[in-house]
Amino acid sequence: MTKTIRALGLFSGGLDSMLAAATLRAQGIDVSLVTFVTPFFGAARARESAAHLGLPLMEVDLTDKYLPLIYDPPHGFGRGHNPCIDCHTLMLREAGALMAAAGFDFLFTGEVLGQRPMSQNRGSLNLIARESGFADLLLRPLSAKSLKTTQPEVRGWVDRERLLNLSGRGRKPQLALAQEFGITRFPAPAGGCLLTDPRYATRLKELLRHVQEATRCDLELLKYGRHFRLPGGAKAVVGRIQRENEAIETLIASGDFLLKVEQYPGPLVLGRGVASEEDLAAAAGLAAAYSDAPEGAPVTVTAEPGGSDRVFHLTTPAKDRFIPWLV
Repeated sequence: MTKTIRALGLFSGGLDSMLAAATLRAQGIDVSLVTFVTPFFGAARARESAAHLGLPLMEVDLTDKYLPLIYDPPHGFGRGHNPCIDCHTLMLREAGALMAAAGFDFLFTGEVLGQRPMSQNRGSLNLIARESGFADLLLRPLSAKSLKTTQPEVRGWVDRERLLNLSGRGRKPQLALAQEFGITRFPAPAGGCLLTDPRYATRLKELLRHVQEATRCDLELLKYGRHFRLPGGAKAVVGRIQRENEAIETLIASGDFLLKVEQYPGPLVLGRGVASEEDLAAAAGLAAAYSDAPEGAPVTVTAEPGGSDRVFHLTTPAKDRFIPWLV
């Protein structure tokens, strides 16, 4: 009997990763997918795209192994705070361990030569493959004809002539291929990693200058609200809409304060790392300024955990006063 060849694909859920999976499945290969999860990227997009393809998807939380990369990645950061080369290397290394444990024959990705300047130039693709430890068993179907022949091709598991030679940032070949495969639902090509988002990257860099070791809760909190660094070094986060208030409330950690204005509707304000009454009073000022209280109106702000020294009576300040503290 002919052995069924099994391939495990690193799957972001974007069009390229969908096309790579469909290209191999069209050759009769048994395709499975794996997506990795951290505070910077989730599995929702991959989950939806895998369902559209009708392919099984594993979801693996990579946070503990990933976090060291946000401090000092061996190959540096991209334009934001994205350690793309080391990120891809780590994912391939982890996927390779899954491949070996579950009896898959080779790995594949949806990477396209030259599509991303940092991580998908020829040198970076070769470096990532080599440092992953699985270079011989790593296939990139969309650009395979422009890359070195791999063992899956040499051994006849994959027909190299039916692979592609895509390169560059153009999308027309991918769109035509999607139509050919009947792929009608796929996400926009915008990156799904928060570390490439300028606002998130700025907040993360600022956070890492003030804490020795960021927690997962710290990293999740960076996604919501307005962030202020108070004069004493504490952080205050001010919700902007109800959805953000609700999200911030789920991220309360031991030692945090929640501040609210009593007389007027207003945002939830979280104080983290507050070690002085001055910073707590400053956070109370933020709560008042961003509430519906008119500027100059007297208000009462309560801070929880409470107590007689956690109630602030003040005159509502102008928002402009806090601009220098905004992260």
